[in-house]
Amino acid sequence: MTEILLVRHGETDWNLERRVQGQTDIPLNATGIAQAHALADALAGEDLVAVVTSDLTRARDTAAIVAAQQRLTVFIDAGLREKDFGSWEGLTDTEISSRFPEAIEGNWGDGETSEAVATRAIAAVERIRTLHPTGPVLVVSHGGPLRAVLAHFEIRHGAIRNCVVFRASY
Repeated sequence: MTEILLVRHGETDWNLERRVQGQTDIPLNATGIAQAHALADALAGEDLVAVVTSDLTRARDTAAIVAAQQRLTVFIDAGLREKDFGSWEGLTDTEISSRFPEAIEGNWGDGETSEAVATRAIAAVERIRTLHPTGPVLVVSHGGPLRAVLAHFEIRHGAIRNCVVFRASY
């Protein structure tokens, strides 16, 4: 059985500004770096066999901080990257409403569909399970892919906060 620890990256300035990040490569801010160090400390007692992350900087840097404490190499899987929100990236909800008045909730314009995100994120977790069948494995990703994976595992959750661990086994 593989245990997977699912974590959203540390905080960024765009998180604070409530901007849609999507696949725009925004770095961690000072709080995000501190969150990643706190996560590393919280996981110090875990005997992780691998750390796998999205290819976006905010996730990679979060993963690298944990991996350094665990003395592990970080593996990158682009299937874990955030949803492509197209022309909505970098905008707040208010800006989206004013620039795209036809926008309705759940319709991300010229971006990626939720179904496409779910398909690639679940496939990434399946690859991780195959490559690391003994677990536990830390997976650092983003809100969109994590919502899909948590739904796949039927794990109830509220908001997916930065550097909070969700556990799944299979």
